Amino acid sequence: MIRPHGGKLIHKVLQGEALHEALEEAQVLQRLGINSDVAIEVKNIARGVFSPLEGFVGSTDFHNIINNDRLATGIPWTIPIILDVASRDIVSVGERICLIENGQDSPLAIMEVEGIYTWDKRQAAQAVFGTTDVNHPGVAGFYKRGDYLIGGPVTLVDNNRGQYAEFNLFPAETRAIFKERGWRTICAFQTRNVPHRGHEELQKTVLGLVDGLFIQPVIGRKKSGDFRDEVILDTYQVLIDNYYPKDRTLLNILPFNMQYAGPKEAIMHAIMRKNYGCTHIIIGRDHAGVGNYYGEEDAIRIFAEPRFAELEIEPVTIRGDFWYCRKCARVASDRTCPHPPEQQISFSGTKIRRLINKGEAPSPEIMRPEVFEVIQRFDNPLIG
Repeated sequence: MIRPHGGKLIHKVLQGEALHEALEEAQVLQRLGINSDVAIEVKNIARGVFSPLEGFVGSTDFHNIINNDRLATGIPWTIPIILDVASRDIVSVGERICLIENGQDSPLAIMEVEGIYTWDKRQAAQAVFGTTDVNHPGVAGFYKRGDYLIGGPVTLVDNNRGQYAEFNLFPAETRAIFKERGWRTICAFQTRNVPHRGHEELQKTVLGLVDGLFIQPVIGRKKSGDFRDEVILDTYQVLIDNYYPKDRTLLNILPFNMQYAGPKEAIMHAIMRKNYGCTHIIIGRDHAGVGNYYGEEDAIRIFAEPRFAELEIEPVTIRGDFWYCRKCARVASDRTCPHPPEQQISFSGTKIRRLINKGEAPSPEIMRPEVFEVIQRFDNPLIG
């Protein structure tokens, strides 16, 4: 099986007596409130999704990521995982603090404060997103964060799997399933949308080349116009139930906040899926992009750069514009189909959303009727 990123799968989730002791300690520690976005990252660190990170990055790692796309150890890493605060005086270096998710009473994690440092938000935005334009949602998010960053390891004391617990398997657990099923090659499919026939064709084409397909919708903060988490999950479940071999497909969520960092985020998506045990990941056109900030194949080209040759997980790159061709009677693309536009039915996400907002079903060549039926159960399937 493929090694975790950095060679070690991190596990910092307390259980048994150690958990009991930590909860007692948490009662006397200084508390630091964090928002739900940061809480997701705490859990991802502790559960091994962000291996080899054991905590929020300190100054040395932060600047190495910004300047070199590397941790200080030389391991590839493209987006810093940070904990921000408004003032340097909120915590002290060397102390242990209790992290509490805003609106909750119980401790989430214990953190050792190893450093407090300032950051240049503009420089960081340019490095991660390739722009400082505040209209980019990721850039806007950076600018809203506090002026100081805290680095240090975290230990999780609340391991609640959340609303979609049955689909929220951790890297150690998915690796165990892959091993039990005898899968040696596993391809991850990253998505933040409901499935259309183009997605299905792509997934099944790849499934013909590997042992297992790992469909992993992103569950977390997304932008306006994206589909709601529960809609994405329910539509994929009905598609798998009706059209996929269950012994070769696994549906699991990725709790993660989209940054829309294009090529830099594509690398992070690959690193996380590598930690889950995947040997391949599908990287499509404008992967993790937004607006016109990235070229259509930027996220594909970055994997070919020598500095990312050691990632080990292999990208499956899908090029071209896809549609359903009436003449071919199948999903096709500009790389496979010679027929004129009047034979094409577009998979345009904008057009699909427009139909859904009007309550109209996309044609069965574009979307399975079962998928549309699930969408119709929701009053507001899209984020407003």
